Amino acid sequence: MPDELSNNAVDDIPPTPQPTLSVLDAVAVIVGIVVGAGIFKTPSLVAANVGSGVNFLLVWLLGGVVSLIGALCYAELATTYPHAGGEYYYLTRAFGKDIAWLFAWARLSVMQTGSIAIVAFIFGDYASQLLPLGDRSSSIYTAIAITLLTVLNAIGIQLGKWVQNLLTAAKLLGLLFVVLVGLVFVPNHVSEIPAVVNSQGGYSLAMIFVLLTYGGWSEAAYLSAELHQVQRNMTRTLVLAISVITGIFLLVNFAYLKGLGLTAISQSDAVAADLLHLALAKQGRQFISLLVAISALGSMNGTIWTGARTNYAWGQDFPVFRFLGHWHPKTHTPTNALFVQGAIALALVCLGTLTRSGFTTMVEYTAPVFWLFLLLTVLSLFVLRKKEPLMLRPFQVPLYPLTPFLFCAICVYMLFASLMYTGIGAMVGVVVLLAGLLILLVVRH
Repeated sequence: MPDELSNNAVDDIPPTPQPTLSVLDAVAVIVGIVVGAGIFKTPSLVAANVGSGVNFLLVWLLGGVVSLIGALCYAELATTYPHAGGEYYYLTRAFGKDIAWLFAWARLSVMQTGSIAIVAFIFGDYASQLLPLGDRSSSIYTAIAITLLTVLNAIGIQLGKWVQNLLTAAKLLGLLFVVLVGLVFVPNHVSEIPAVVNSQGGYSLAMIFVLLTYGGWSEAAYLSAELHQVQRNMTRTLVLAISVITGIFLLVNFAYLKGLGLTAISQSDAVAADLLHLALAKQGRQFISLLVAISALGSMNGTIWTGARTNYAWGQDFPVFRFLGHWHPKTHTPTNALFVQGAIALALVCLGTLTRSGFTTMVEYTAPVFWLFLLLTVLSLFVLRKKEPLMLRPFQVPLYPLTPFLFCAICVYMLFASLMYTGIGAMVGVVVLLAGLLILLVVRH
């Protein structure tokens, strides 16, 4: 009888995330998220705001340094507090459940779902160039991609991570081909200074686009509960991922610069397509369309994977959203959280389809809210050091408190810039965030 009671007690324990990811798996997720379609869209915007080819490469290097500073801050938080809820969990411990609730609301309604929609629009545009499906071809591809990847991640953690690894490998091989074409098969091009450089934004505006392209490394926080030997491997994962990403971005942009020159880059709507067209003509454009579509799928899959983890943690803490906190014992995934996230992302795709530019609208919609909570997350490091001084910290951020203070200053600037340089989409994102505050007040009472 006691053994039977003991077995029943074990069976009643709800399933929780298990460490099933290696360092390679985690690096593939982070690289897959960050090295997305942005590297094919933002270089021309960066080139239009810098004065020389050297400065063009330097801002990309600086973007990697800034990302590494932020990653070191996250490494301390993730190794000290490994949890599937990631930033949500840090904010809860540092500032209480109200701020964490607002973050989870923002991530579900603005940040993560908006990011999924951003990449989905890029995928739809490029997939339509390969095989058009009519007047609404891009929207159809977008909806199919979100639905398919959500279902694949719900089926199981093993399938989800293998899909991510495969897409990341294909993407990196394609990018290496772009680098090879730019450095070897296209004649050397003199990188002259553009006749007109954007005087309003300049280097500050260039950094906005660079850091947008680097965005996504913070998603590593949501892998901490599923990473083997997280106290040892999280820092290794973040440093390795940021190093790989920075190296890729520098190589790709150097290939653009050598093959096209700074002026041509700044005037290009599809810089990689223009580069490959010089060497491969029409086949080059088809190849780059396929490559961008694969890159977008990799970013989307990783974002879907990590985004659902916050919703799971949110559901664990608040009864009104308890259905989100279900972890499926067989698939080892937060299935309800995945499907709700997918539904909201599809709704945002419908909203973006009604605007002039769905991609731009979603960028405006997400940016201010993203930088606000990135700032609060790094501030939580200061708070938790003071509130819990005896907590074992397997990794401590170097040069504390200078390093996290510097990153907080960067976040404040990016928050200000995202409000100043974006349009009505930013205001809509802020309004949705405030709506979450009103819902919180209702739930509390």
